[in-house]
Amino acid sequence: MRPENQSSVSDFLLLGLSIPPEQHGIFFALFLMMYLTMMLGNLLIILLIRLDSSLHTPMYFFLSHLASSDISLSSVTIPKMLVNMQTQEKSIPFVQCISQMCFFFVFGCLDNFLLAVMAYDRYVAICQPLHYTTLMRQELCVSLVAGSWFFSCAHALLHTFLLVQLSFCANNAIPHFYCDLTVLLKMSCSDISINELVIFTEGGMLFFLPLGSILVSYIWILATILRVPSKKRLFKVFSTCGSHLFVVFLYYGTVAGVYFFSSSGGPNGKDIIASVMYTAVTPMLNPFIYSLRNRDIKWALKIFINRLAS
Repeated sequence: MRPENQSSVSDFLLLGLSIPPEQHGIFFALFLMMYLTMMLGNLLIILLIRLDSSLHTPMYFFLSHLASSDISLSSVTIPKMLVNMQTQEKSIPFVQCISQMCFFFVFGCLDNFLLAVMAYDRYVAICQPLHYTTLMRQELCVSLVAGSWFFSCAHALLHTFLLVQLSFCANNAIPHFYCDLTVLLKMSCSDISINELVIFTEGGMLFFLPLGSILVSYIWILATILRVPSKKRLFKVFSTCGSHLFVVFLYYGTVAGVYFFSSSGGPNGKDIIASVMYTAVTPMLNPFIYSLRNRDIKWALKIFINRLAS
């Protein structure tokens, strides 16, 4: 048992971003614009994929689920942060805080798995093009997405179950804009050794296995290209894999900033910025990354605009 006073916590205080009072309006408008841009961009991606039959392929099937996951990931944290900034009401009920953390884990982990699934799809398309339609059949695609959902939910529920077994100290102030597991564990008066062990083993495995599969997929893709190098083939591979690779670097870079290079003494300015990048900036940029360099998406968007205009 830790020495701090123990109490039954009914709510927490989200201290949020360290913003001077006179700048609250500017930052509120900025984050609201980012959130609306993220929503519109990802919803447009989903709509185009659903409406255009030429986009009914495994790659765009996975992309639509990634866009849906990005919307959910941002919606778990950003609206609450905007409300707190506007009303200056920093309180969040215990149950709502735990629920926010649980759903944050679900969609953060789901992004992780979907990026790995999309890398496998690119591997099959480039390294085994003759067997692509056979290997990436609809049943397998649905199973891969369903499996991603299953493991993401199991991961979130496991950590949520372990967290609610803990007791929390009298100090209920969270120096963050959302309920983060690592911060909540530091606020606990109970023994958190089991929680830390599960984070290190199960959490590490669910993080590094998808990342490893992405690396292996692209190593095989690179090896396949180098066997018969040609400018045309290199351009085709870059046009199909470049967007996904950029999103992978963006996603894992921000995750590393949030969880692997964070301050051990609690969230500081750099940790908060990394969290904003992870929860708001990355989901906002993904639609632009996939659409600006993607002929199929741009063509589907052009057709969609022409339909609206006619």
